[in-house]
Amino acid sequence: MNKILLFLFLSFSAFAQNRFEKEILAYEKQDSIAMPAKGMKLFIGSSSFRLWKNFDADTKGMNAFNRGFGGSTLKEALYYFDRMVASYQPSWVFMYEGDNDLTSGTSPEEIASQFEEFSARLAKQVPGAKLVFVYARPSLDRAANKAKQQDLNQRITAIAAKKKGHFVIDMHSPFYNPDGTLMQDIFVADRLHLNEKGYVIFAKQIQNFIRQHAQ
Repeated sequence: MNKILLFLFLSFSAFAQNRFEKEILAYEKQDSIAMPAKGMKLFIGSSSFRLWKNFDADTKGMNAFNRGFGGSTLKEALYYFDRMVASYQPSWVFMYEGDNDLTSGTSPEEIASQFEEFSARLAKQVPGAKLVFVYARPSLDRAANKAKQQDLNQRITAIAAKKKGHFVIDMHSPFYNPDGTLMQDIFVADRLHLNEKGYVIFAKQIQNFIRQHAQ
């Protein structure tokens, strides 16, 4: 009985610590059938990547693949680094993390520190790979986080400016009207995630970057 209880406890603990394990396993199963080639552009991050329905069409000819998972955080991207980054040996890594982190109470300073850890691991395990941080974007649901998002984006920009092969993409300012108000018609019903119109803007920012820097 004690062994059974211990097994159940360990199983529950592992599940609790790895809330997106099922998604990661699904990607690994997909990879076992068709593994992405080395040297591609990897997109890893939270639901802004995961819910990008037109990703394949929007990145056609750009040698890219998407491994967005859950509503992940940068800490979770670090946790799955070996399986979801190093295993692919990409030439570019596009990251969208930070937004959920701020909402869960992680400070911009701590997220920036985690970004530097991610950068260091990338340099060690995938030598020569370039790293692109996609700015935390605004939303109606998280309007109160605007200042923290801007703080985080500025911190990452400062880090990237000092590191070779590091870049940022402004995914914050494009969602505002000329009068400074946040666009109202680019979100789905939850007022957080982007709708089709929102993803047109989202995709354009990334497409423009790739054409200018990563072709």
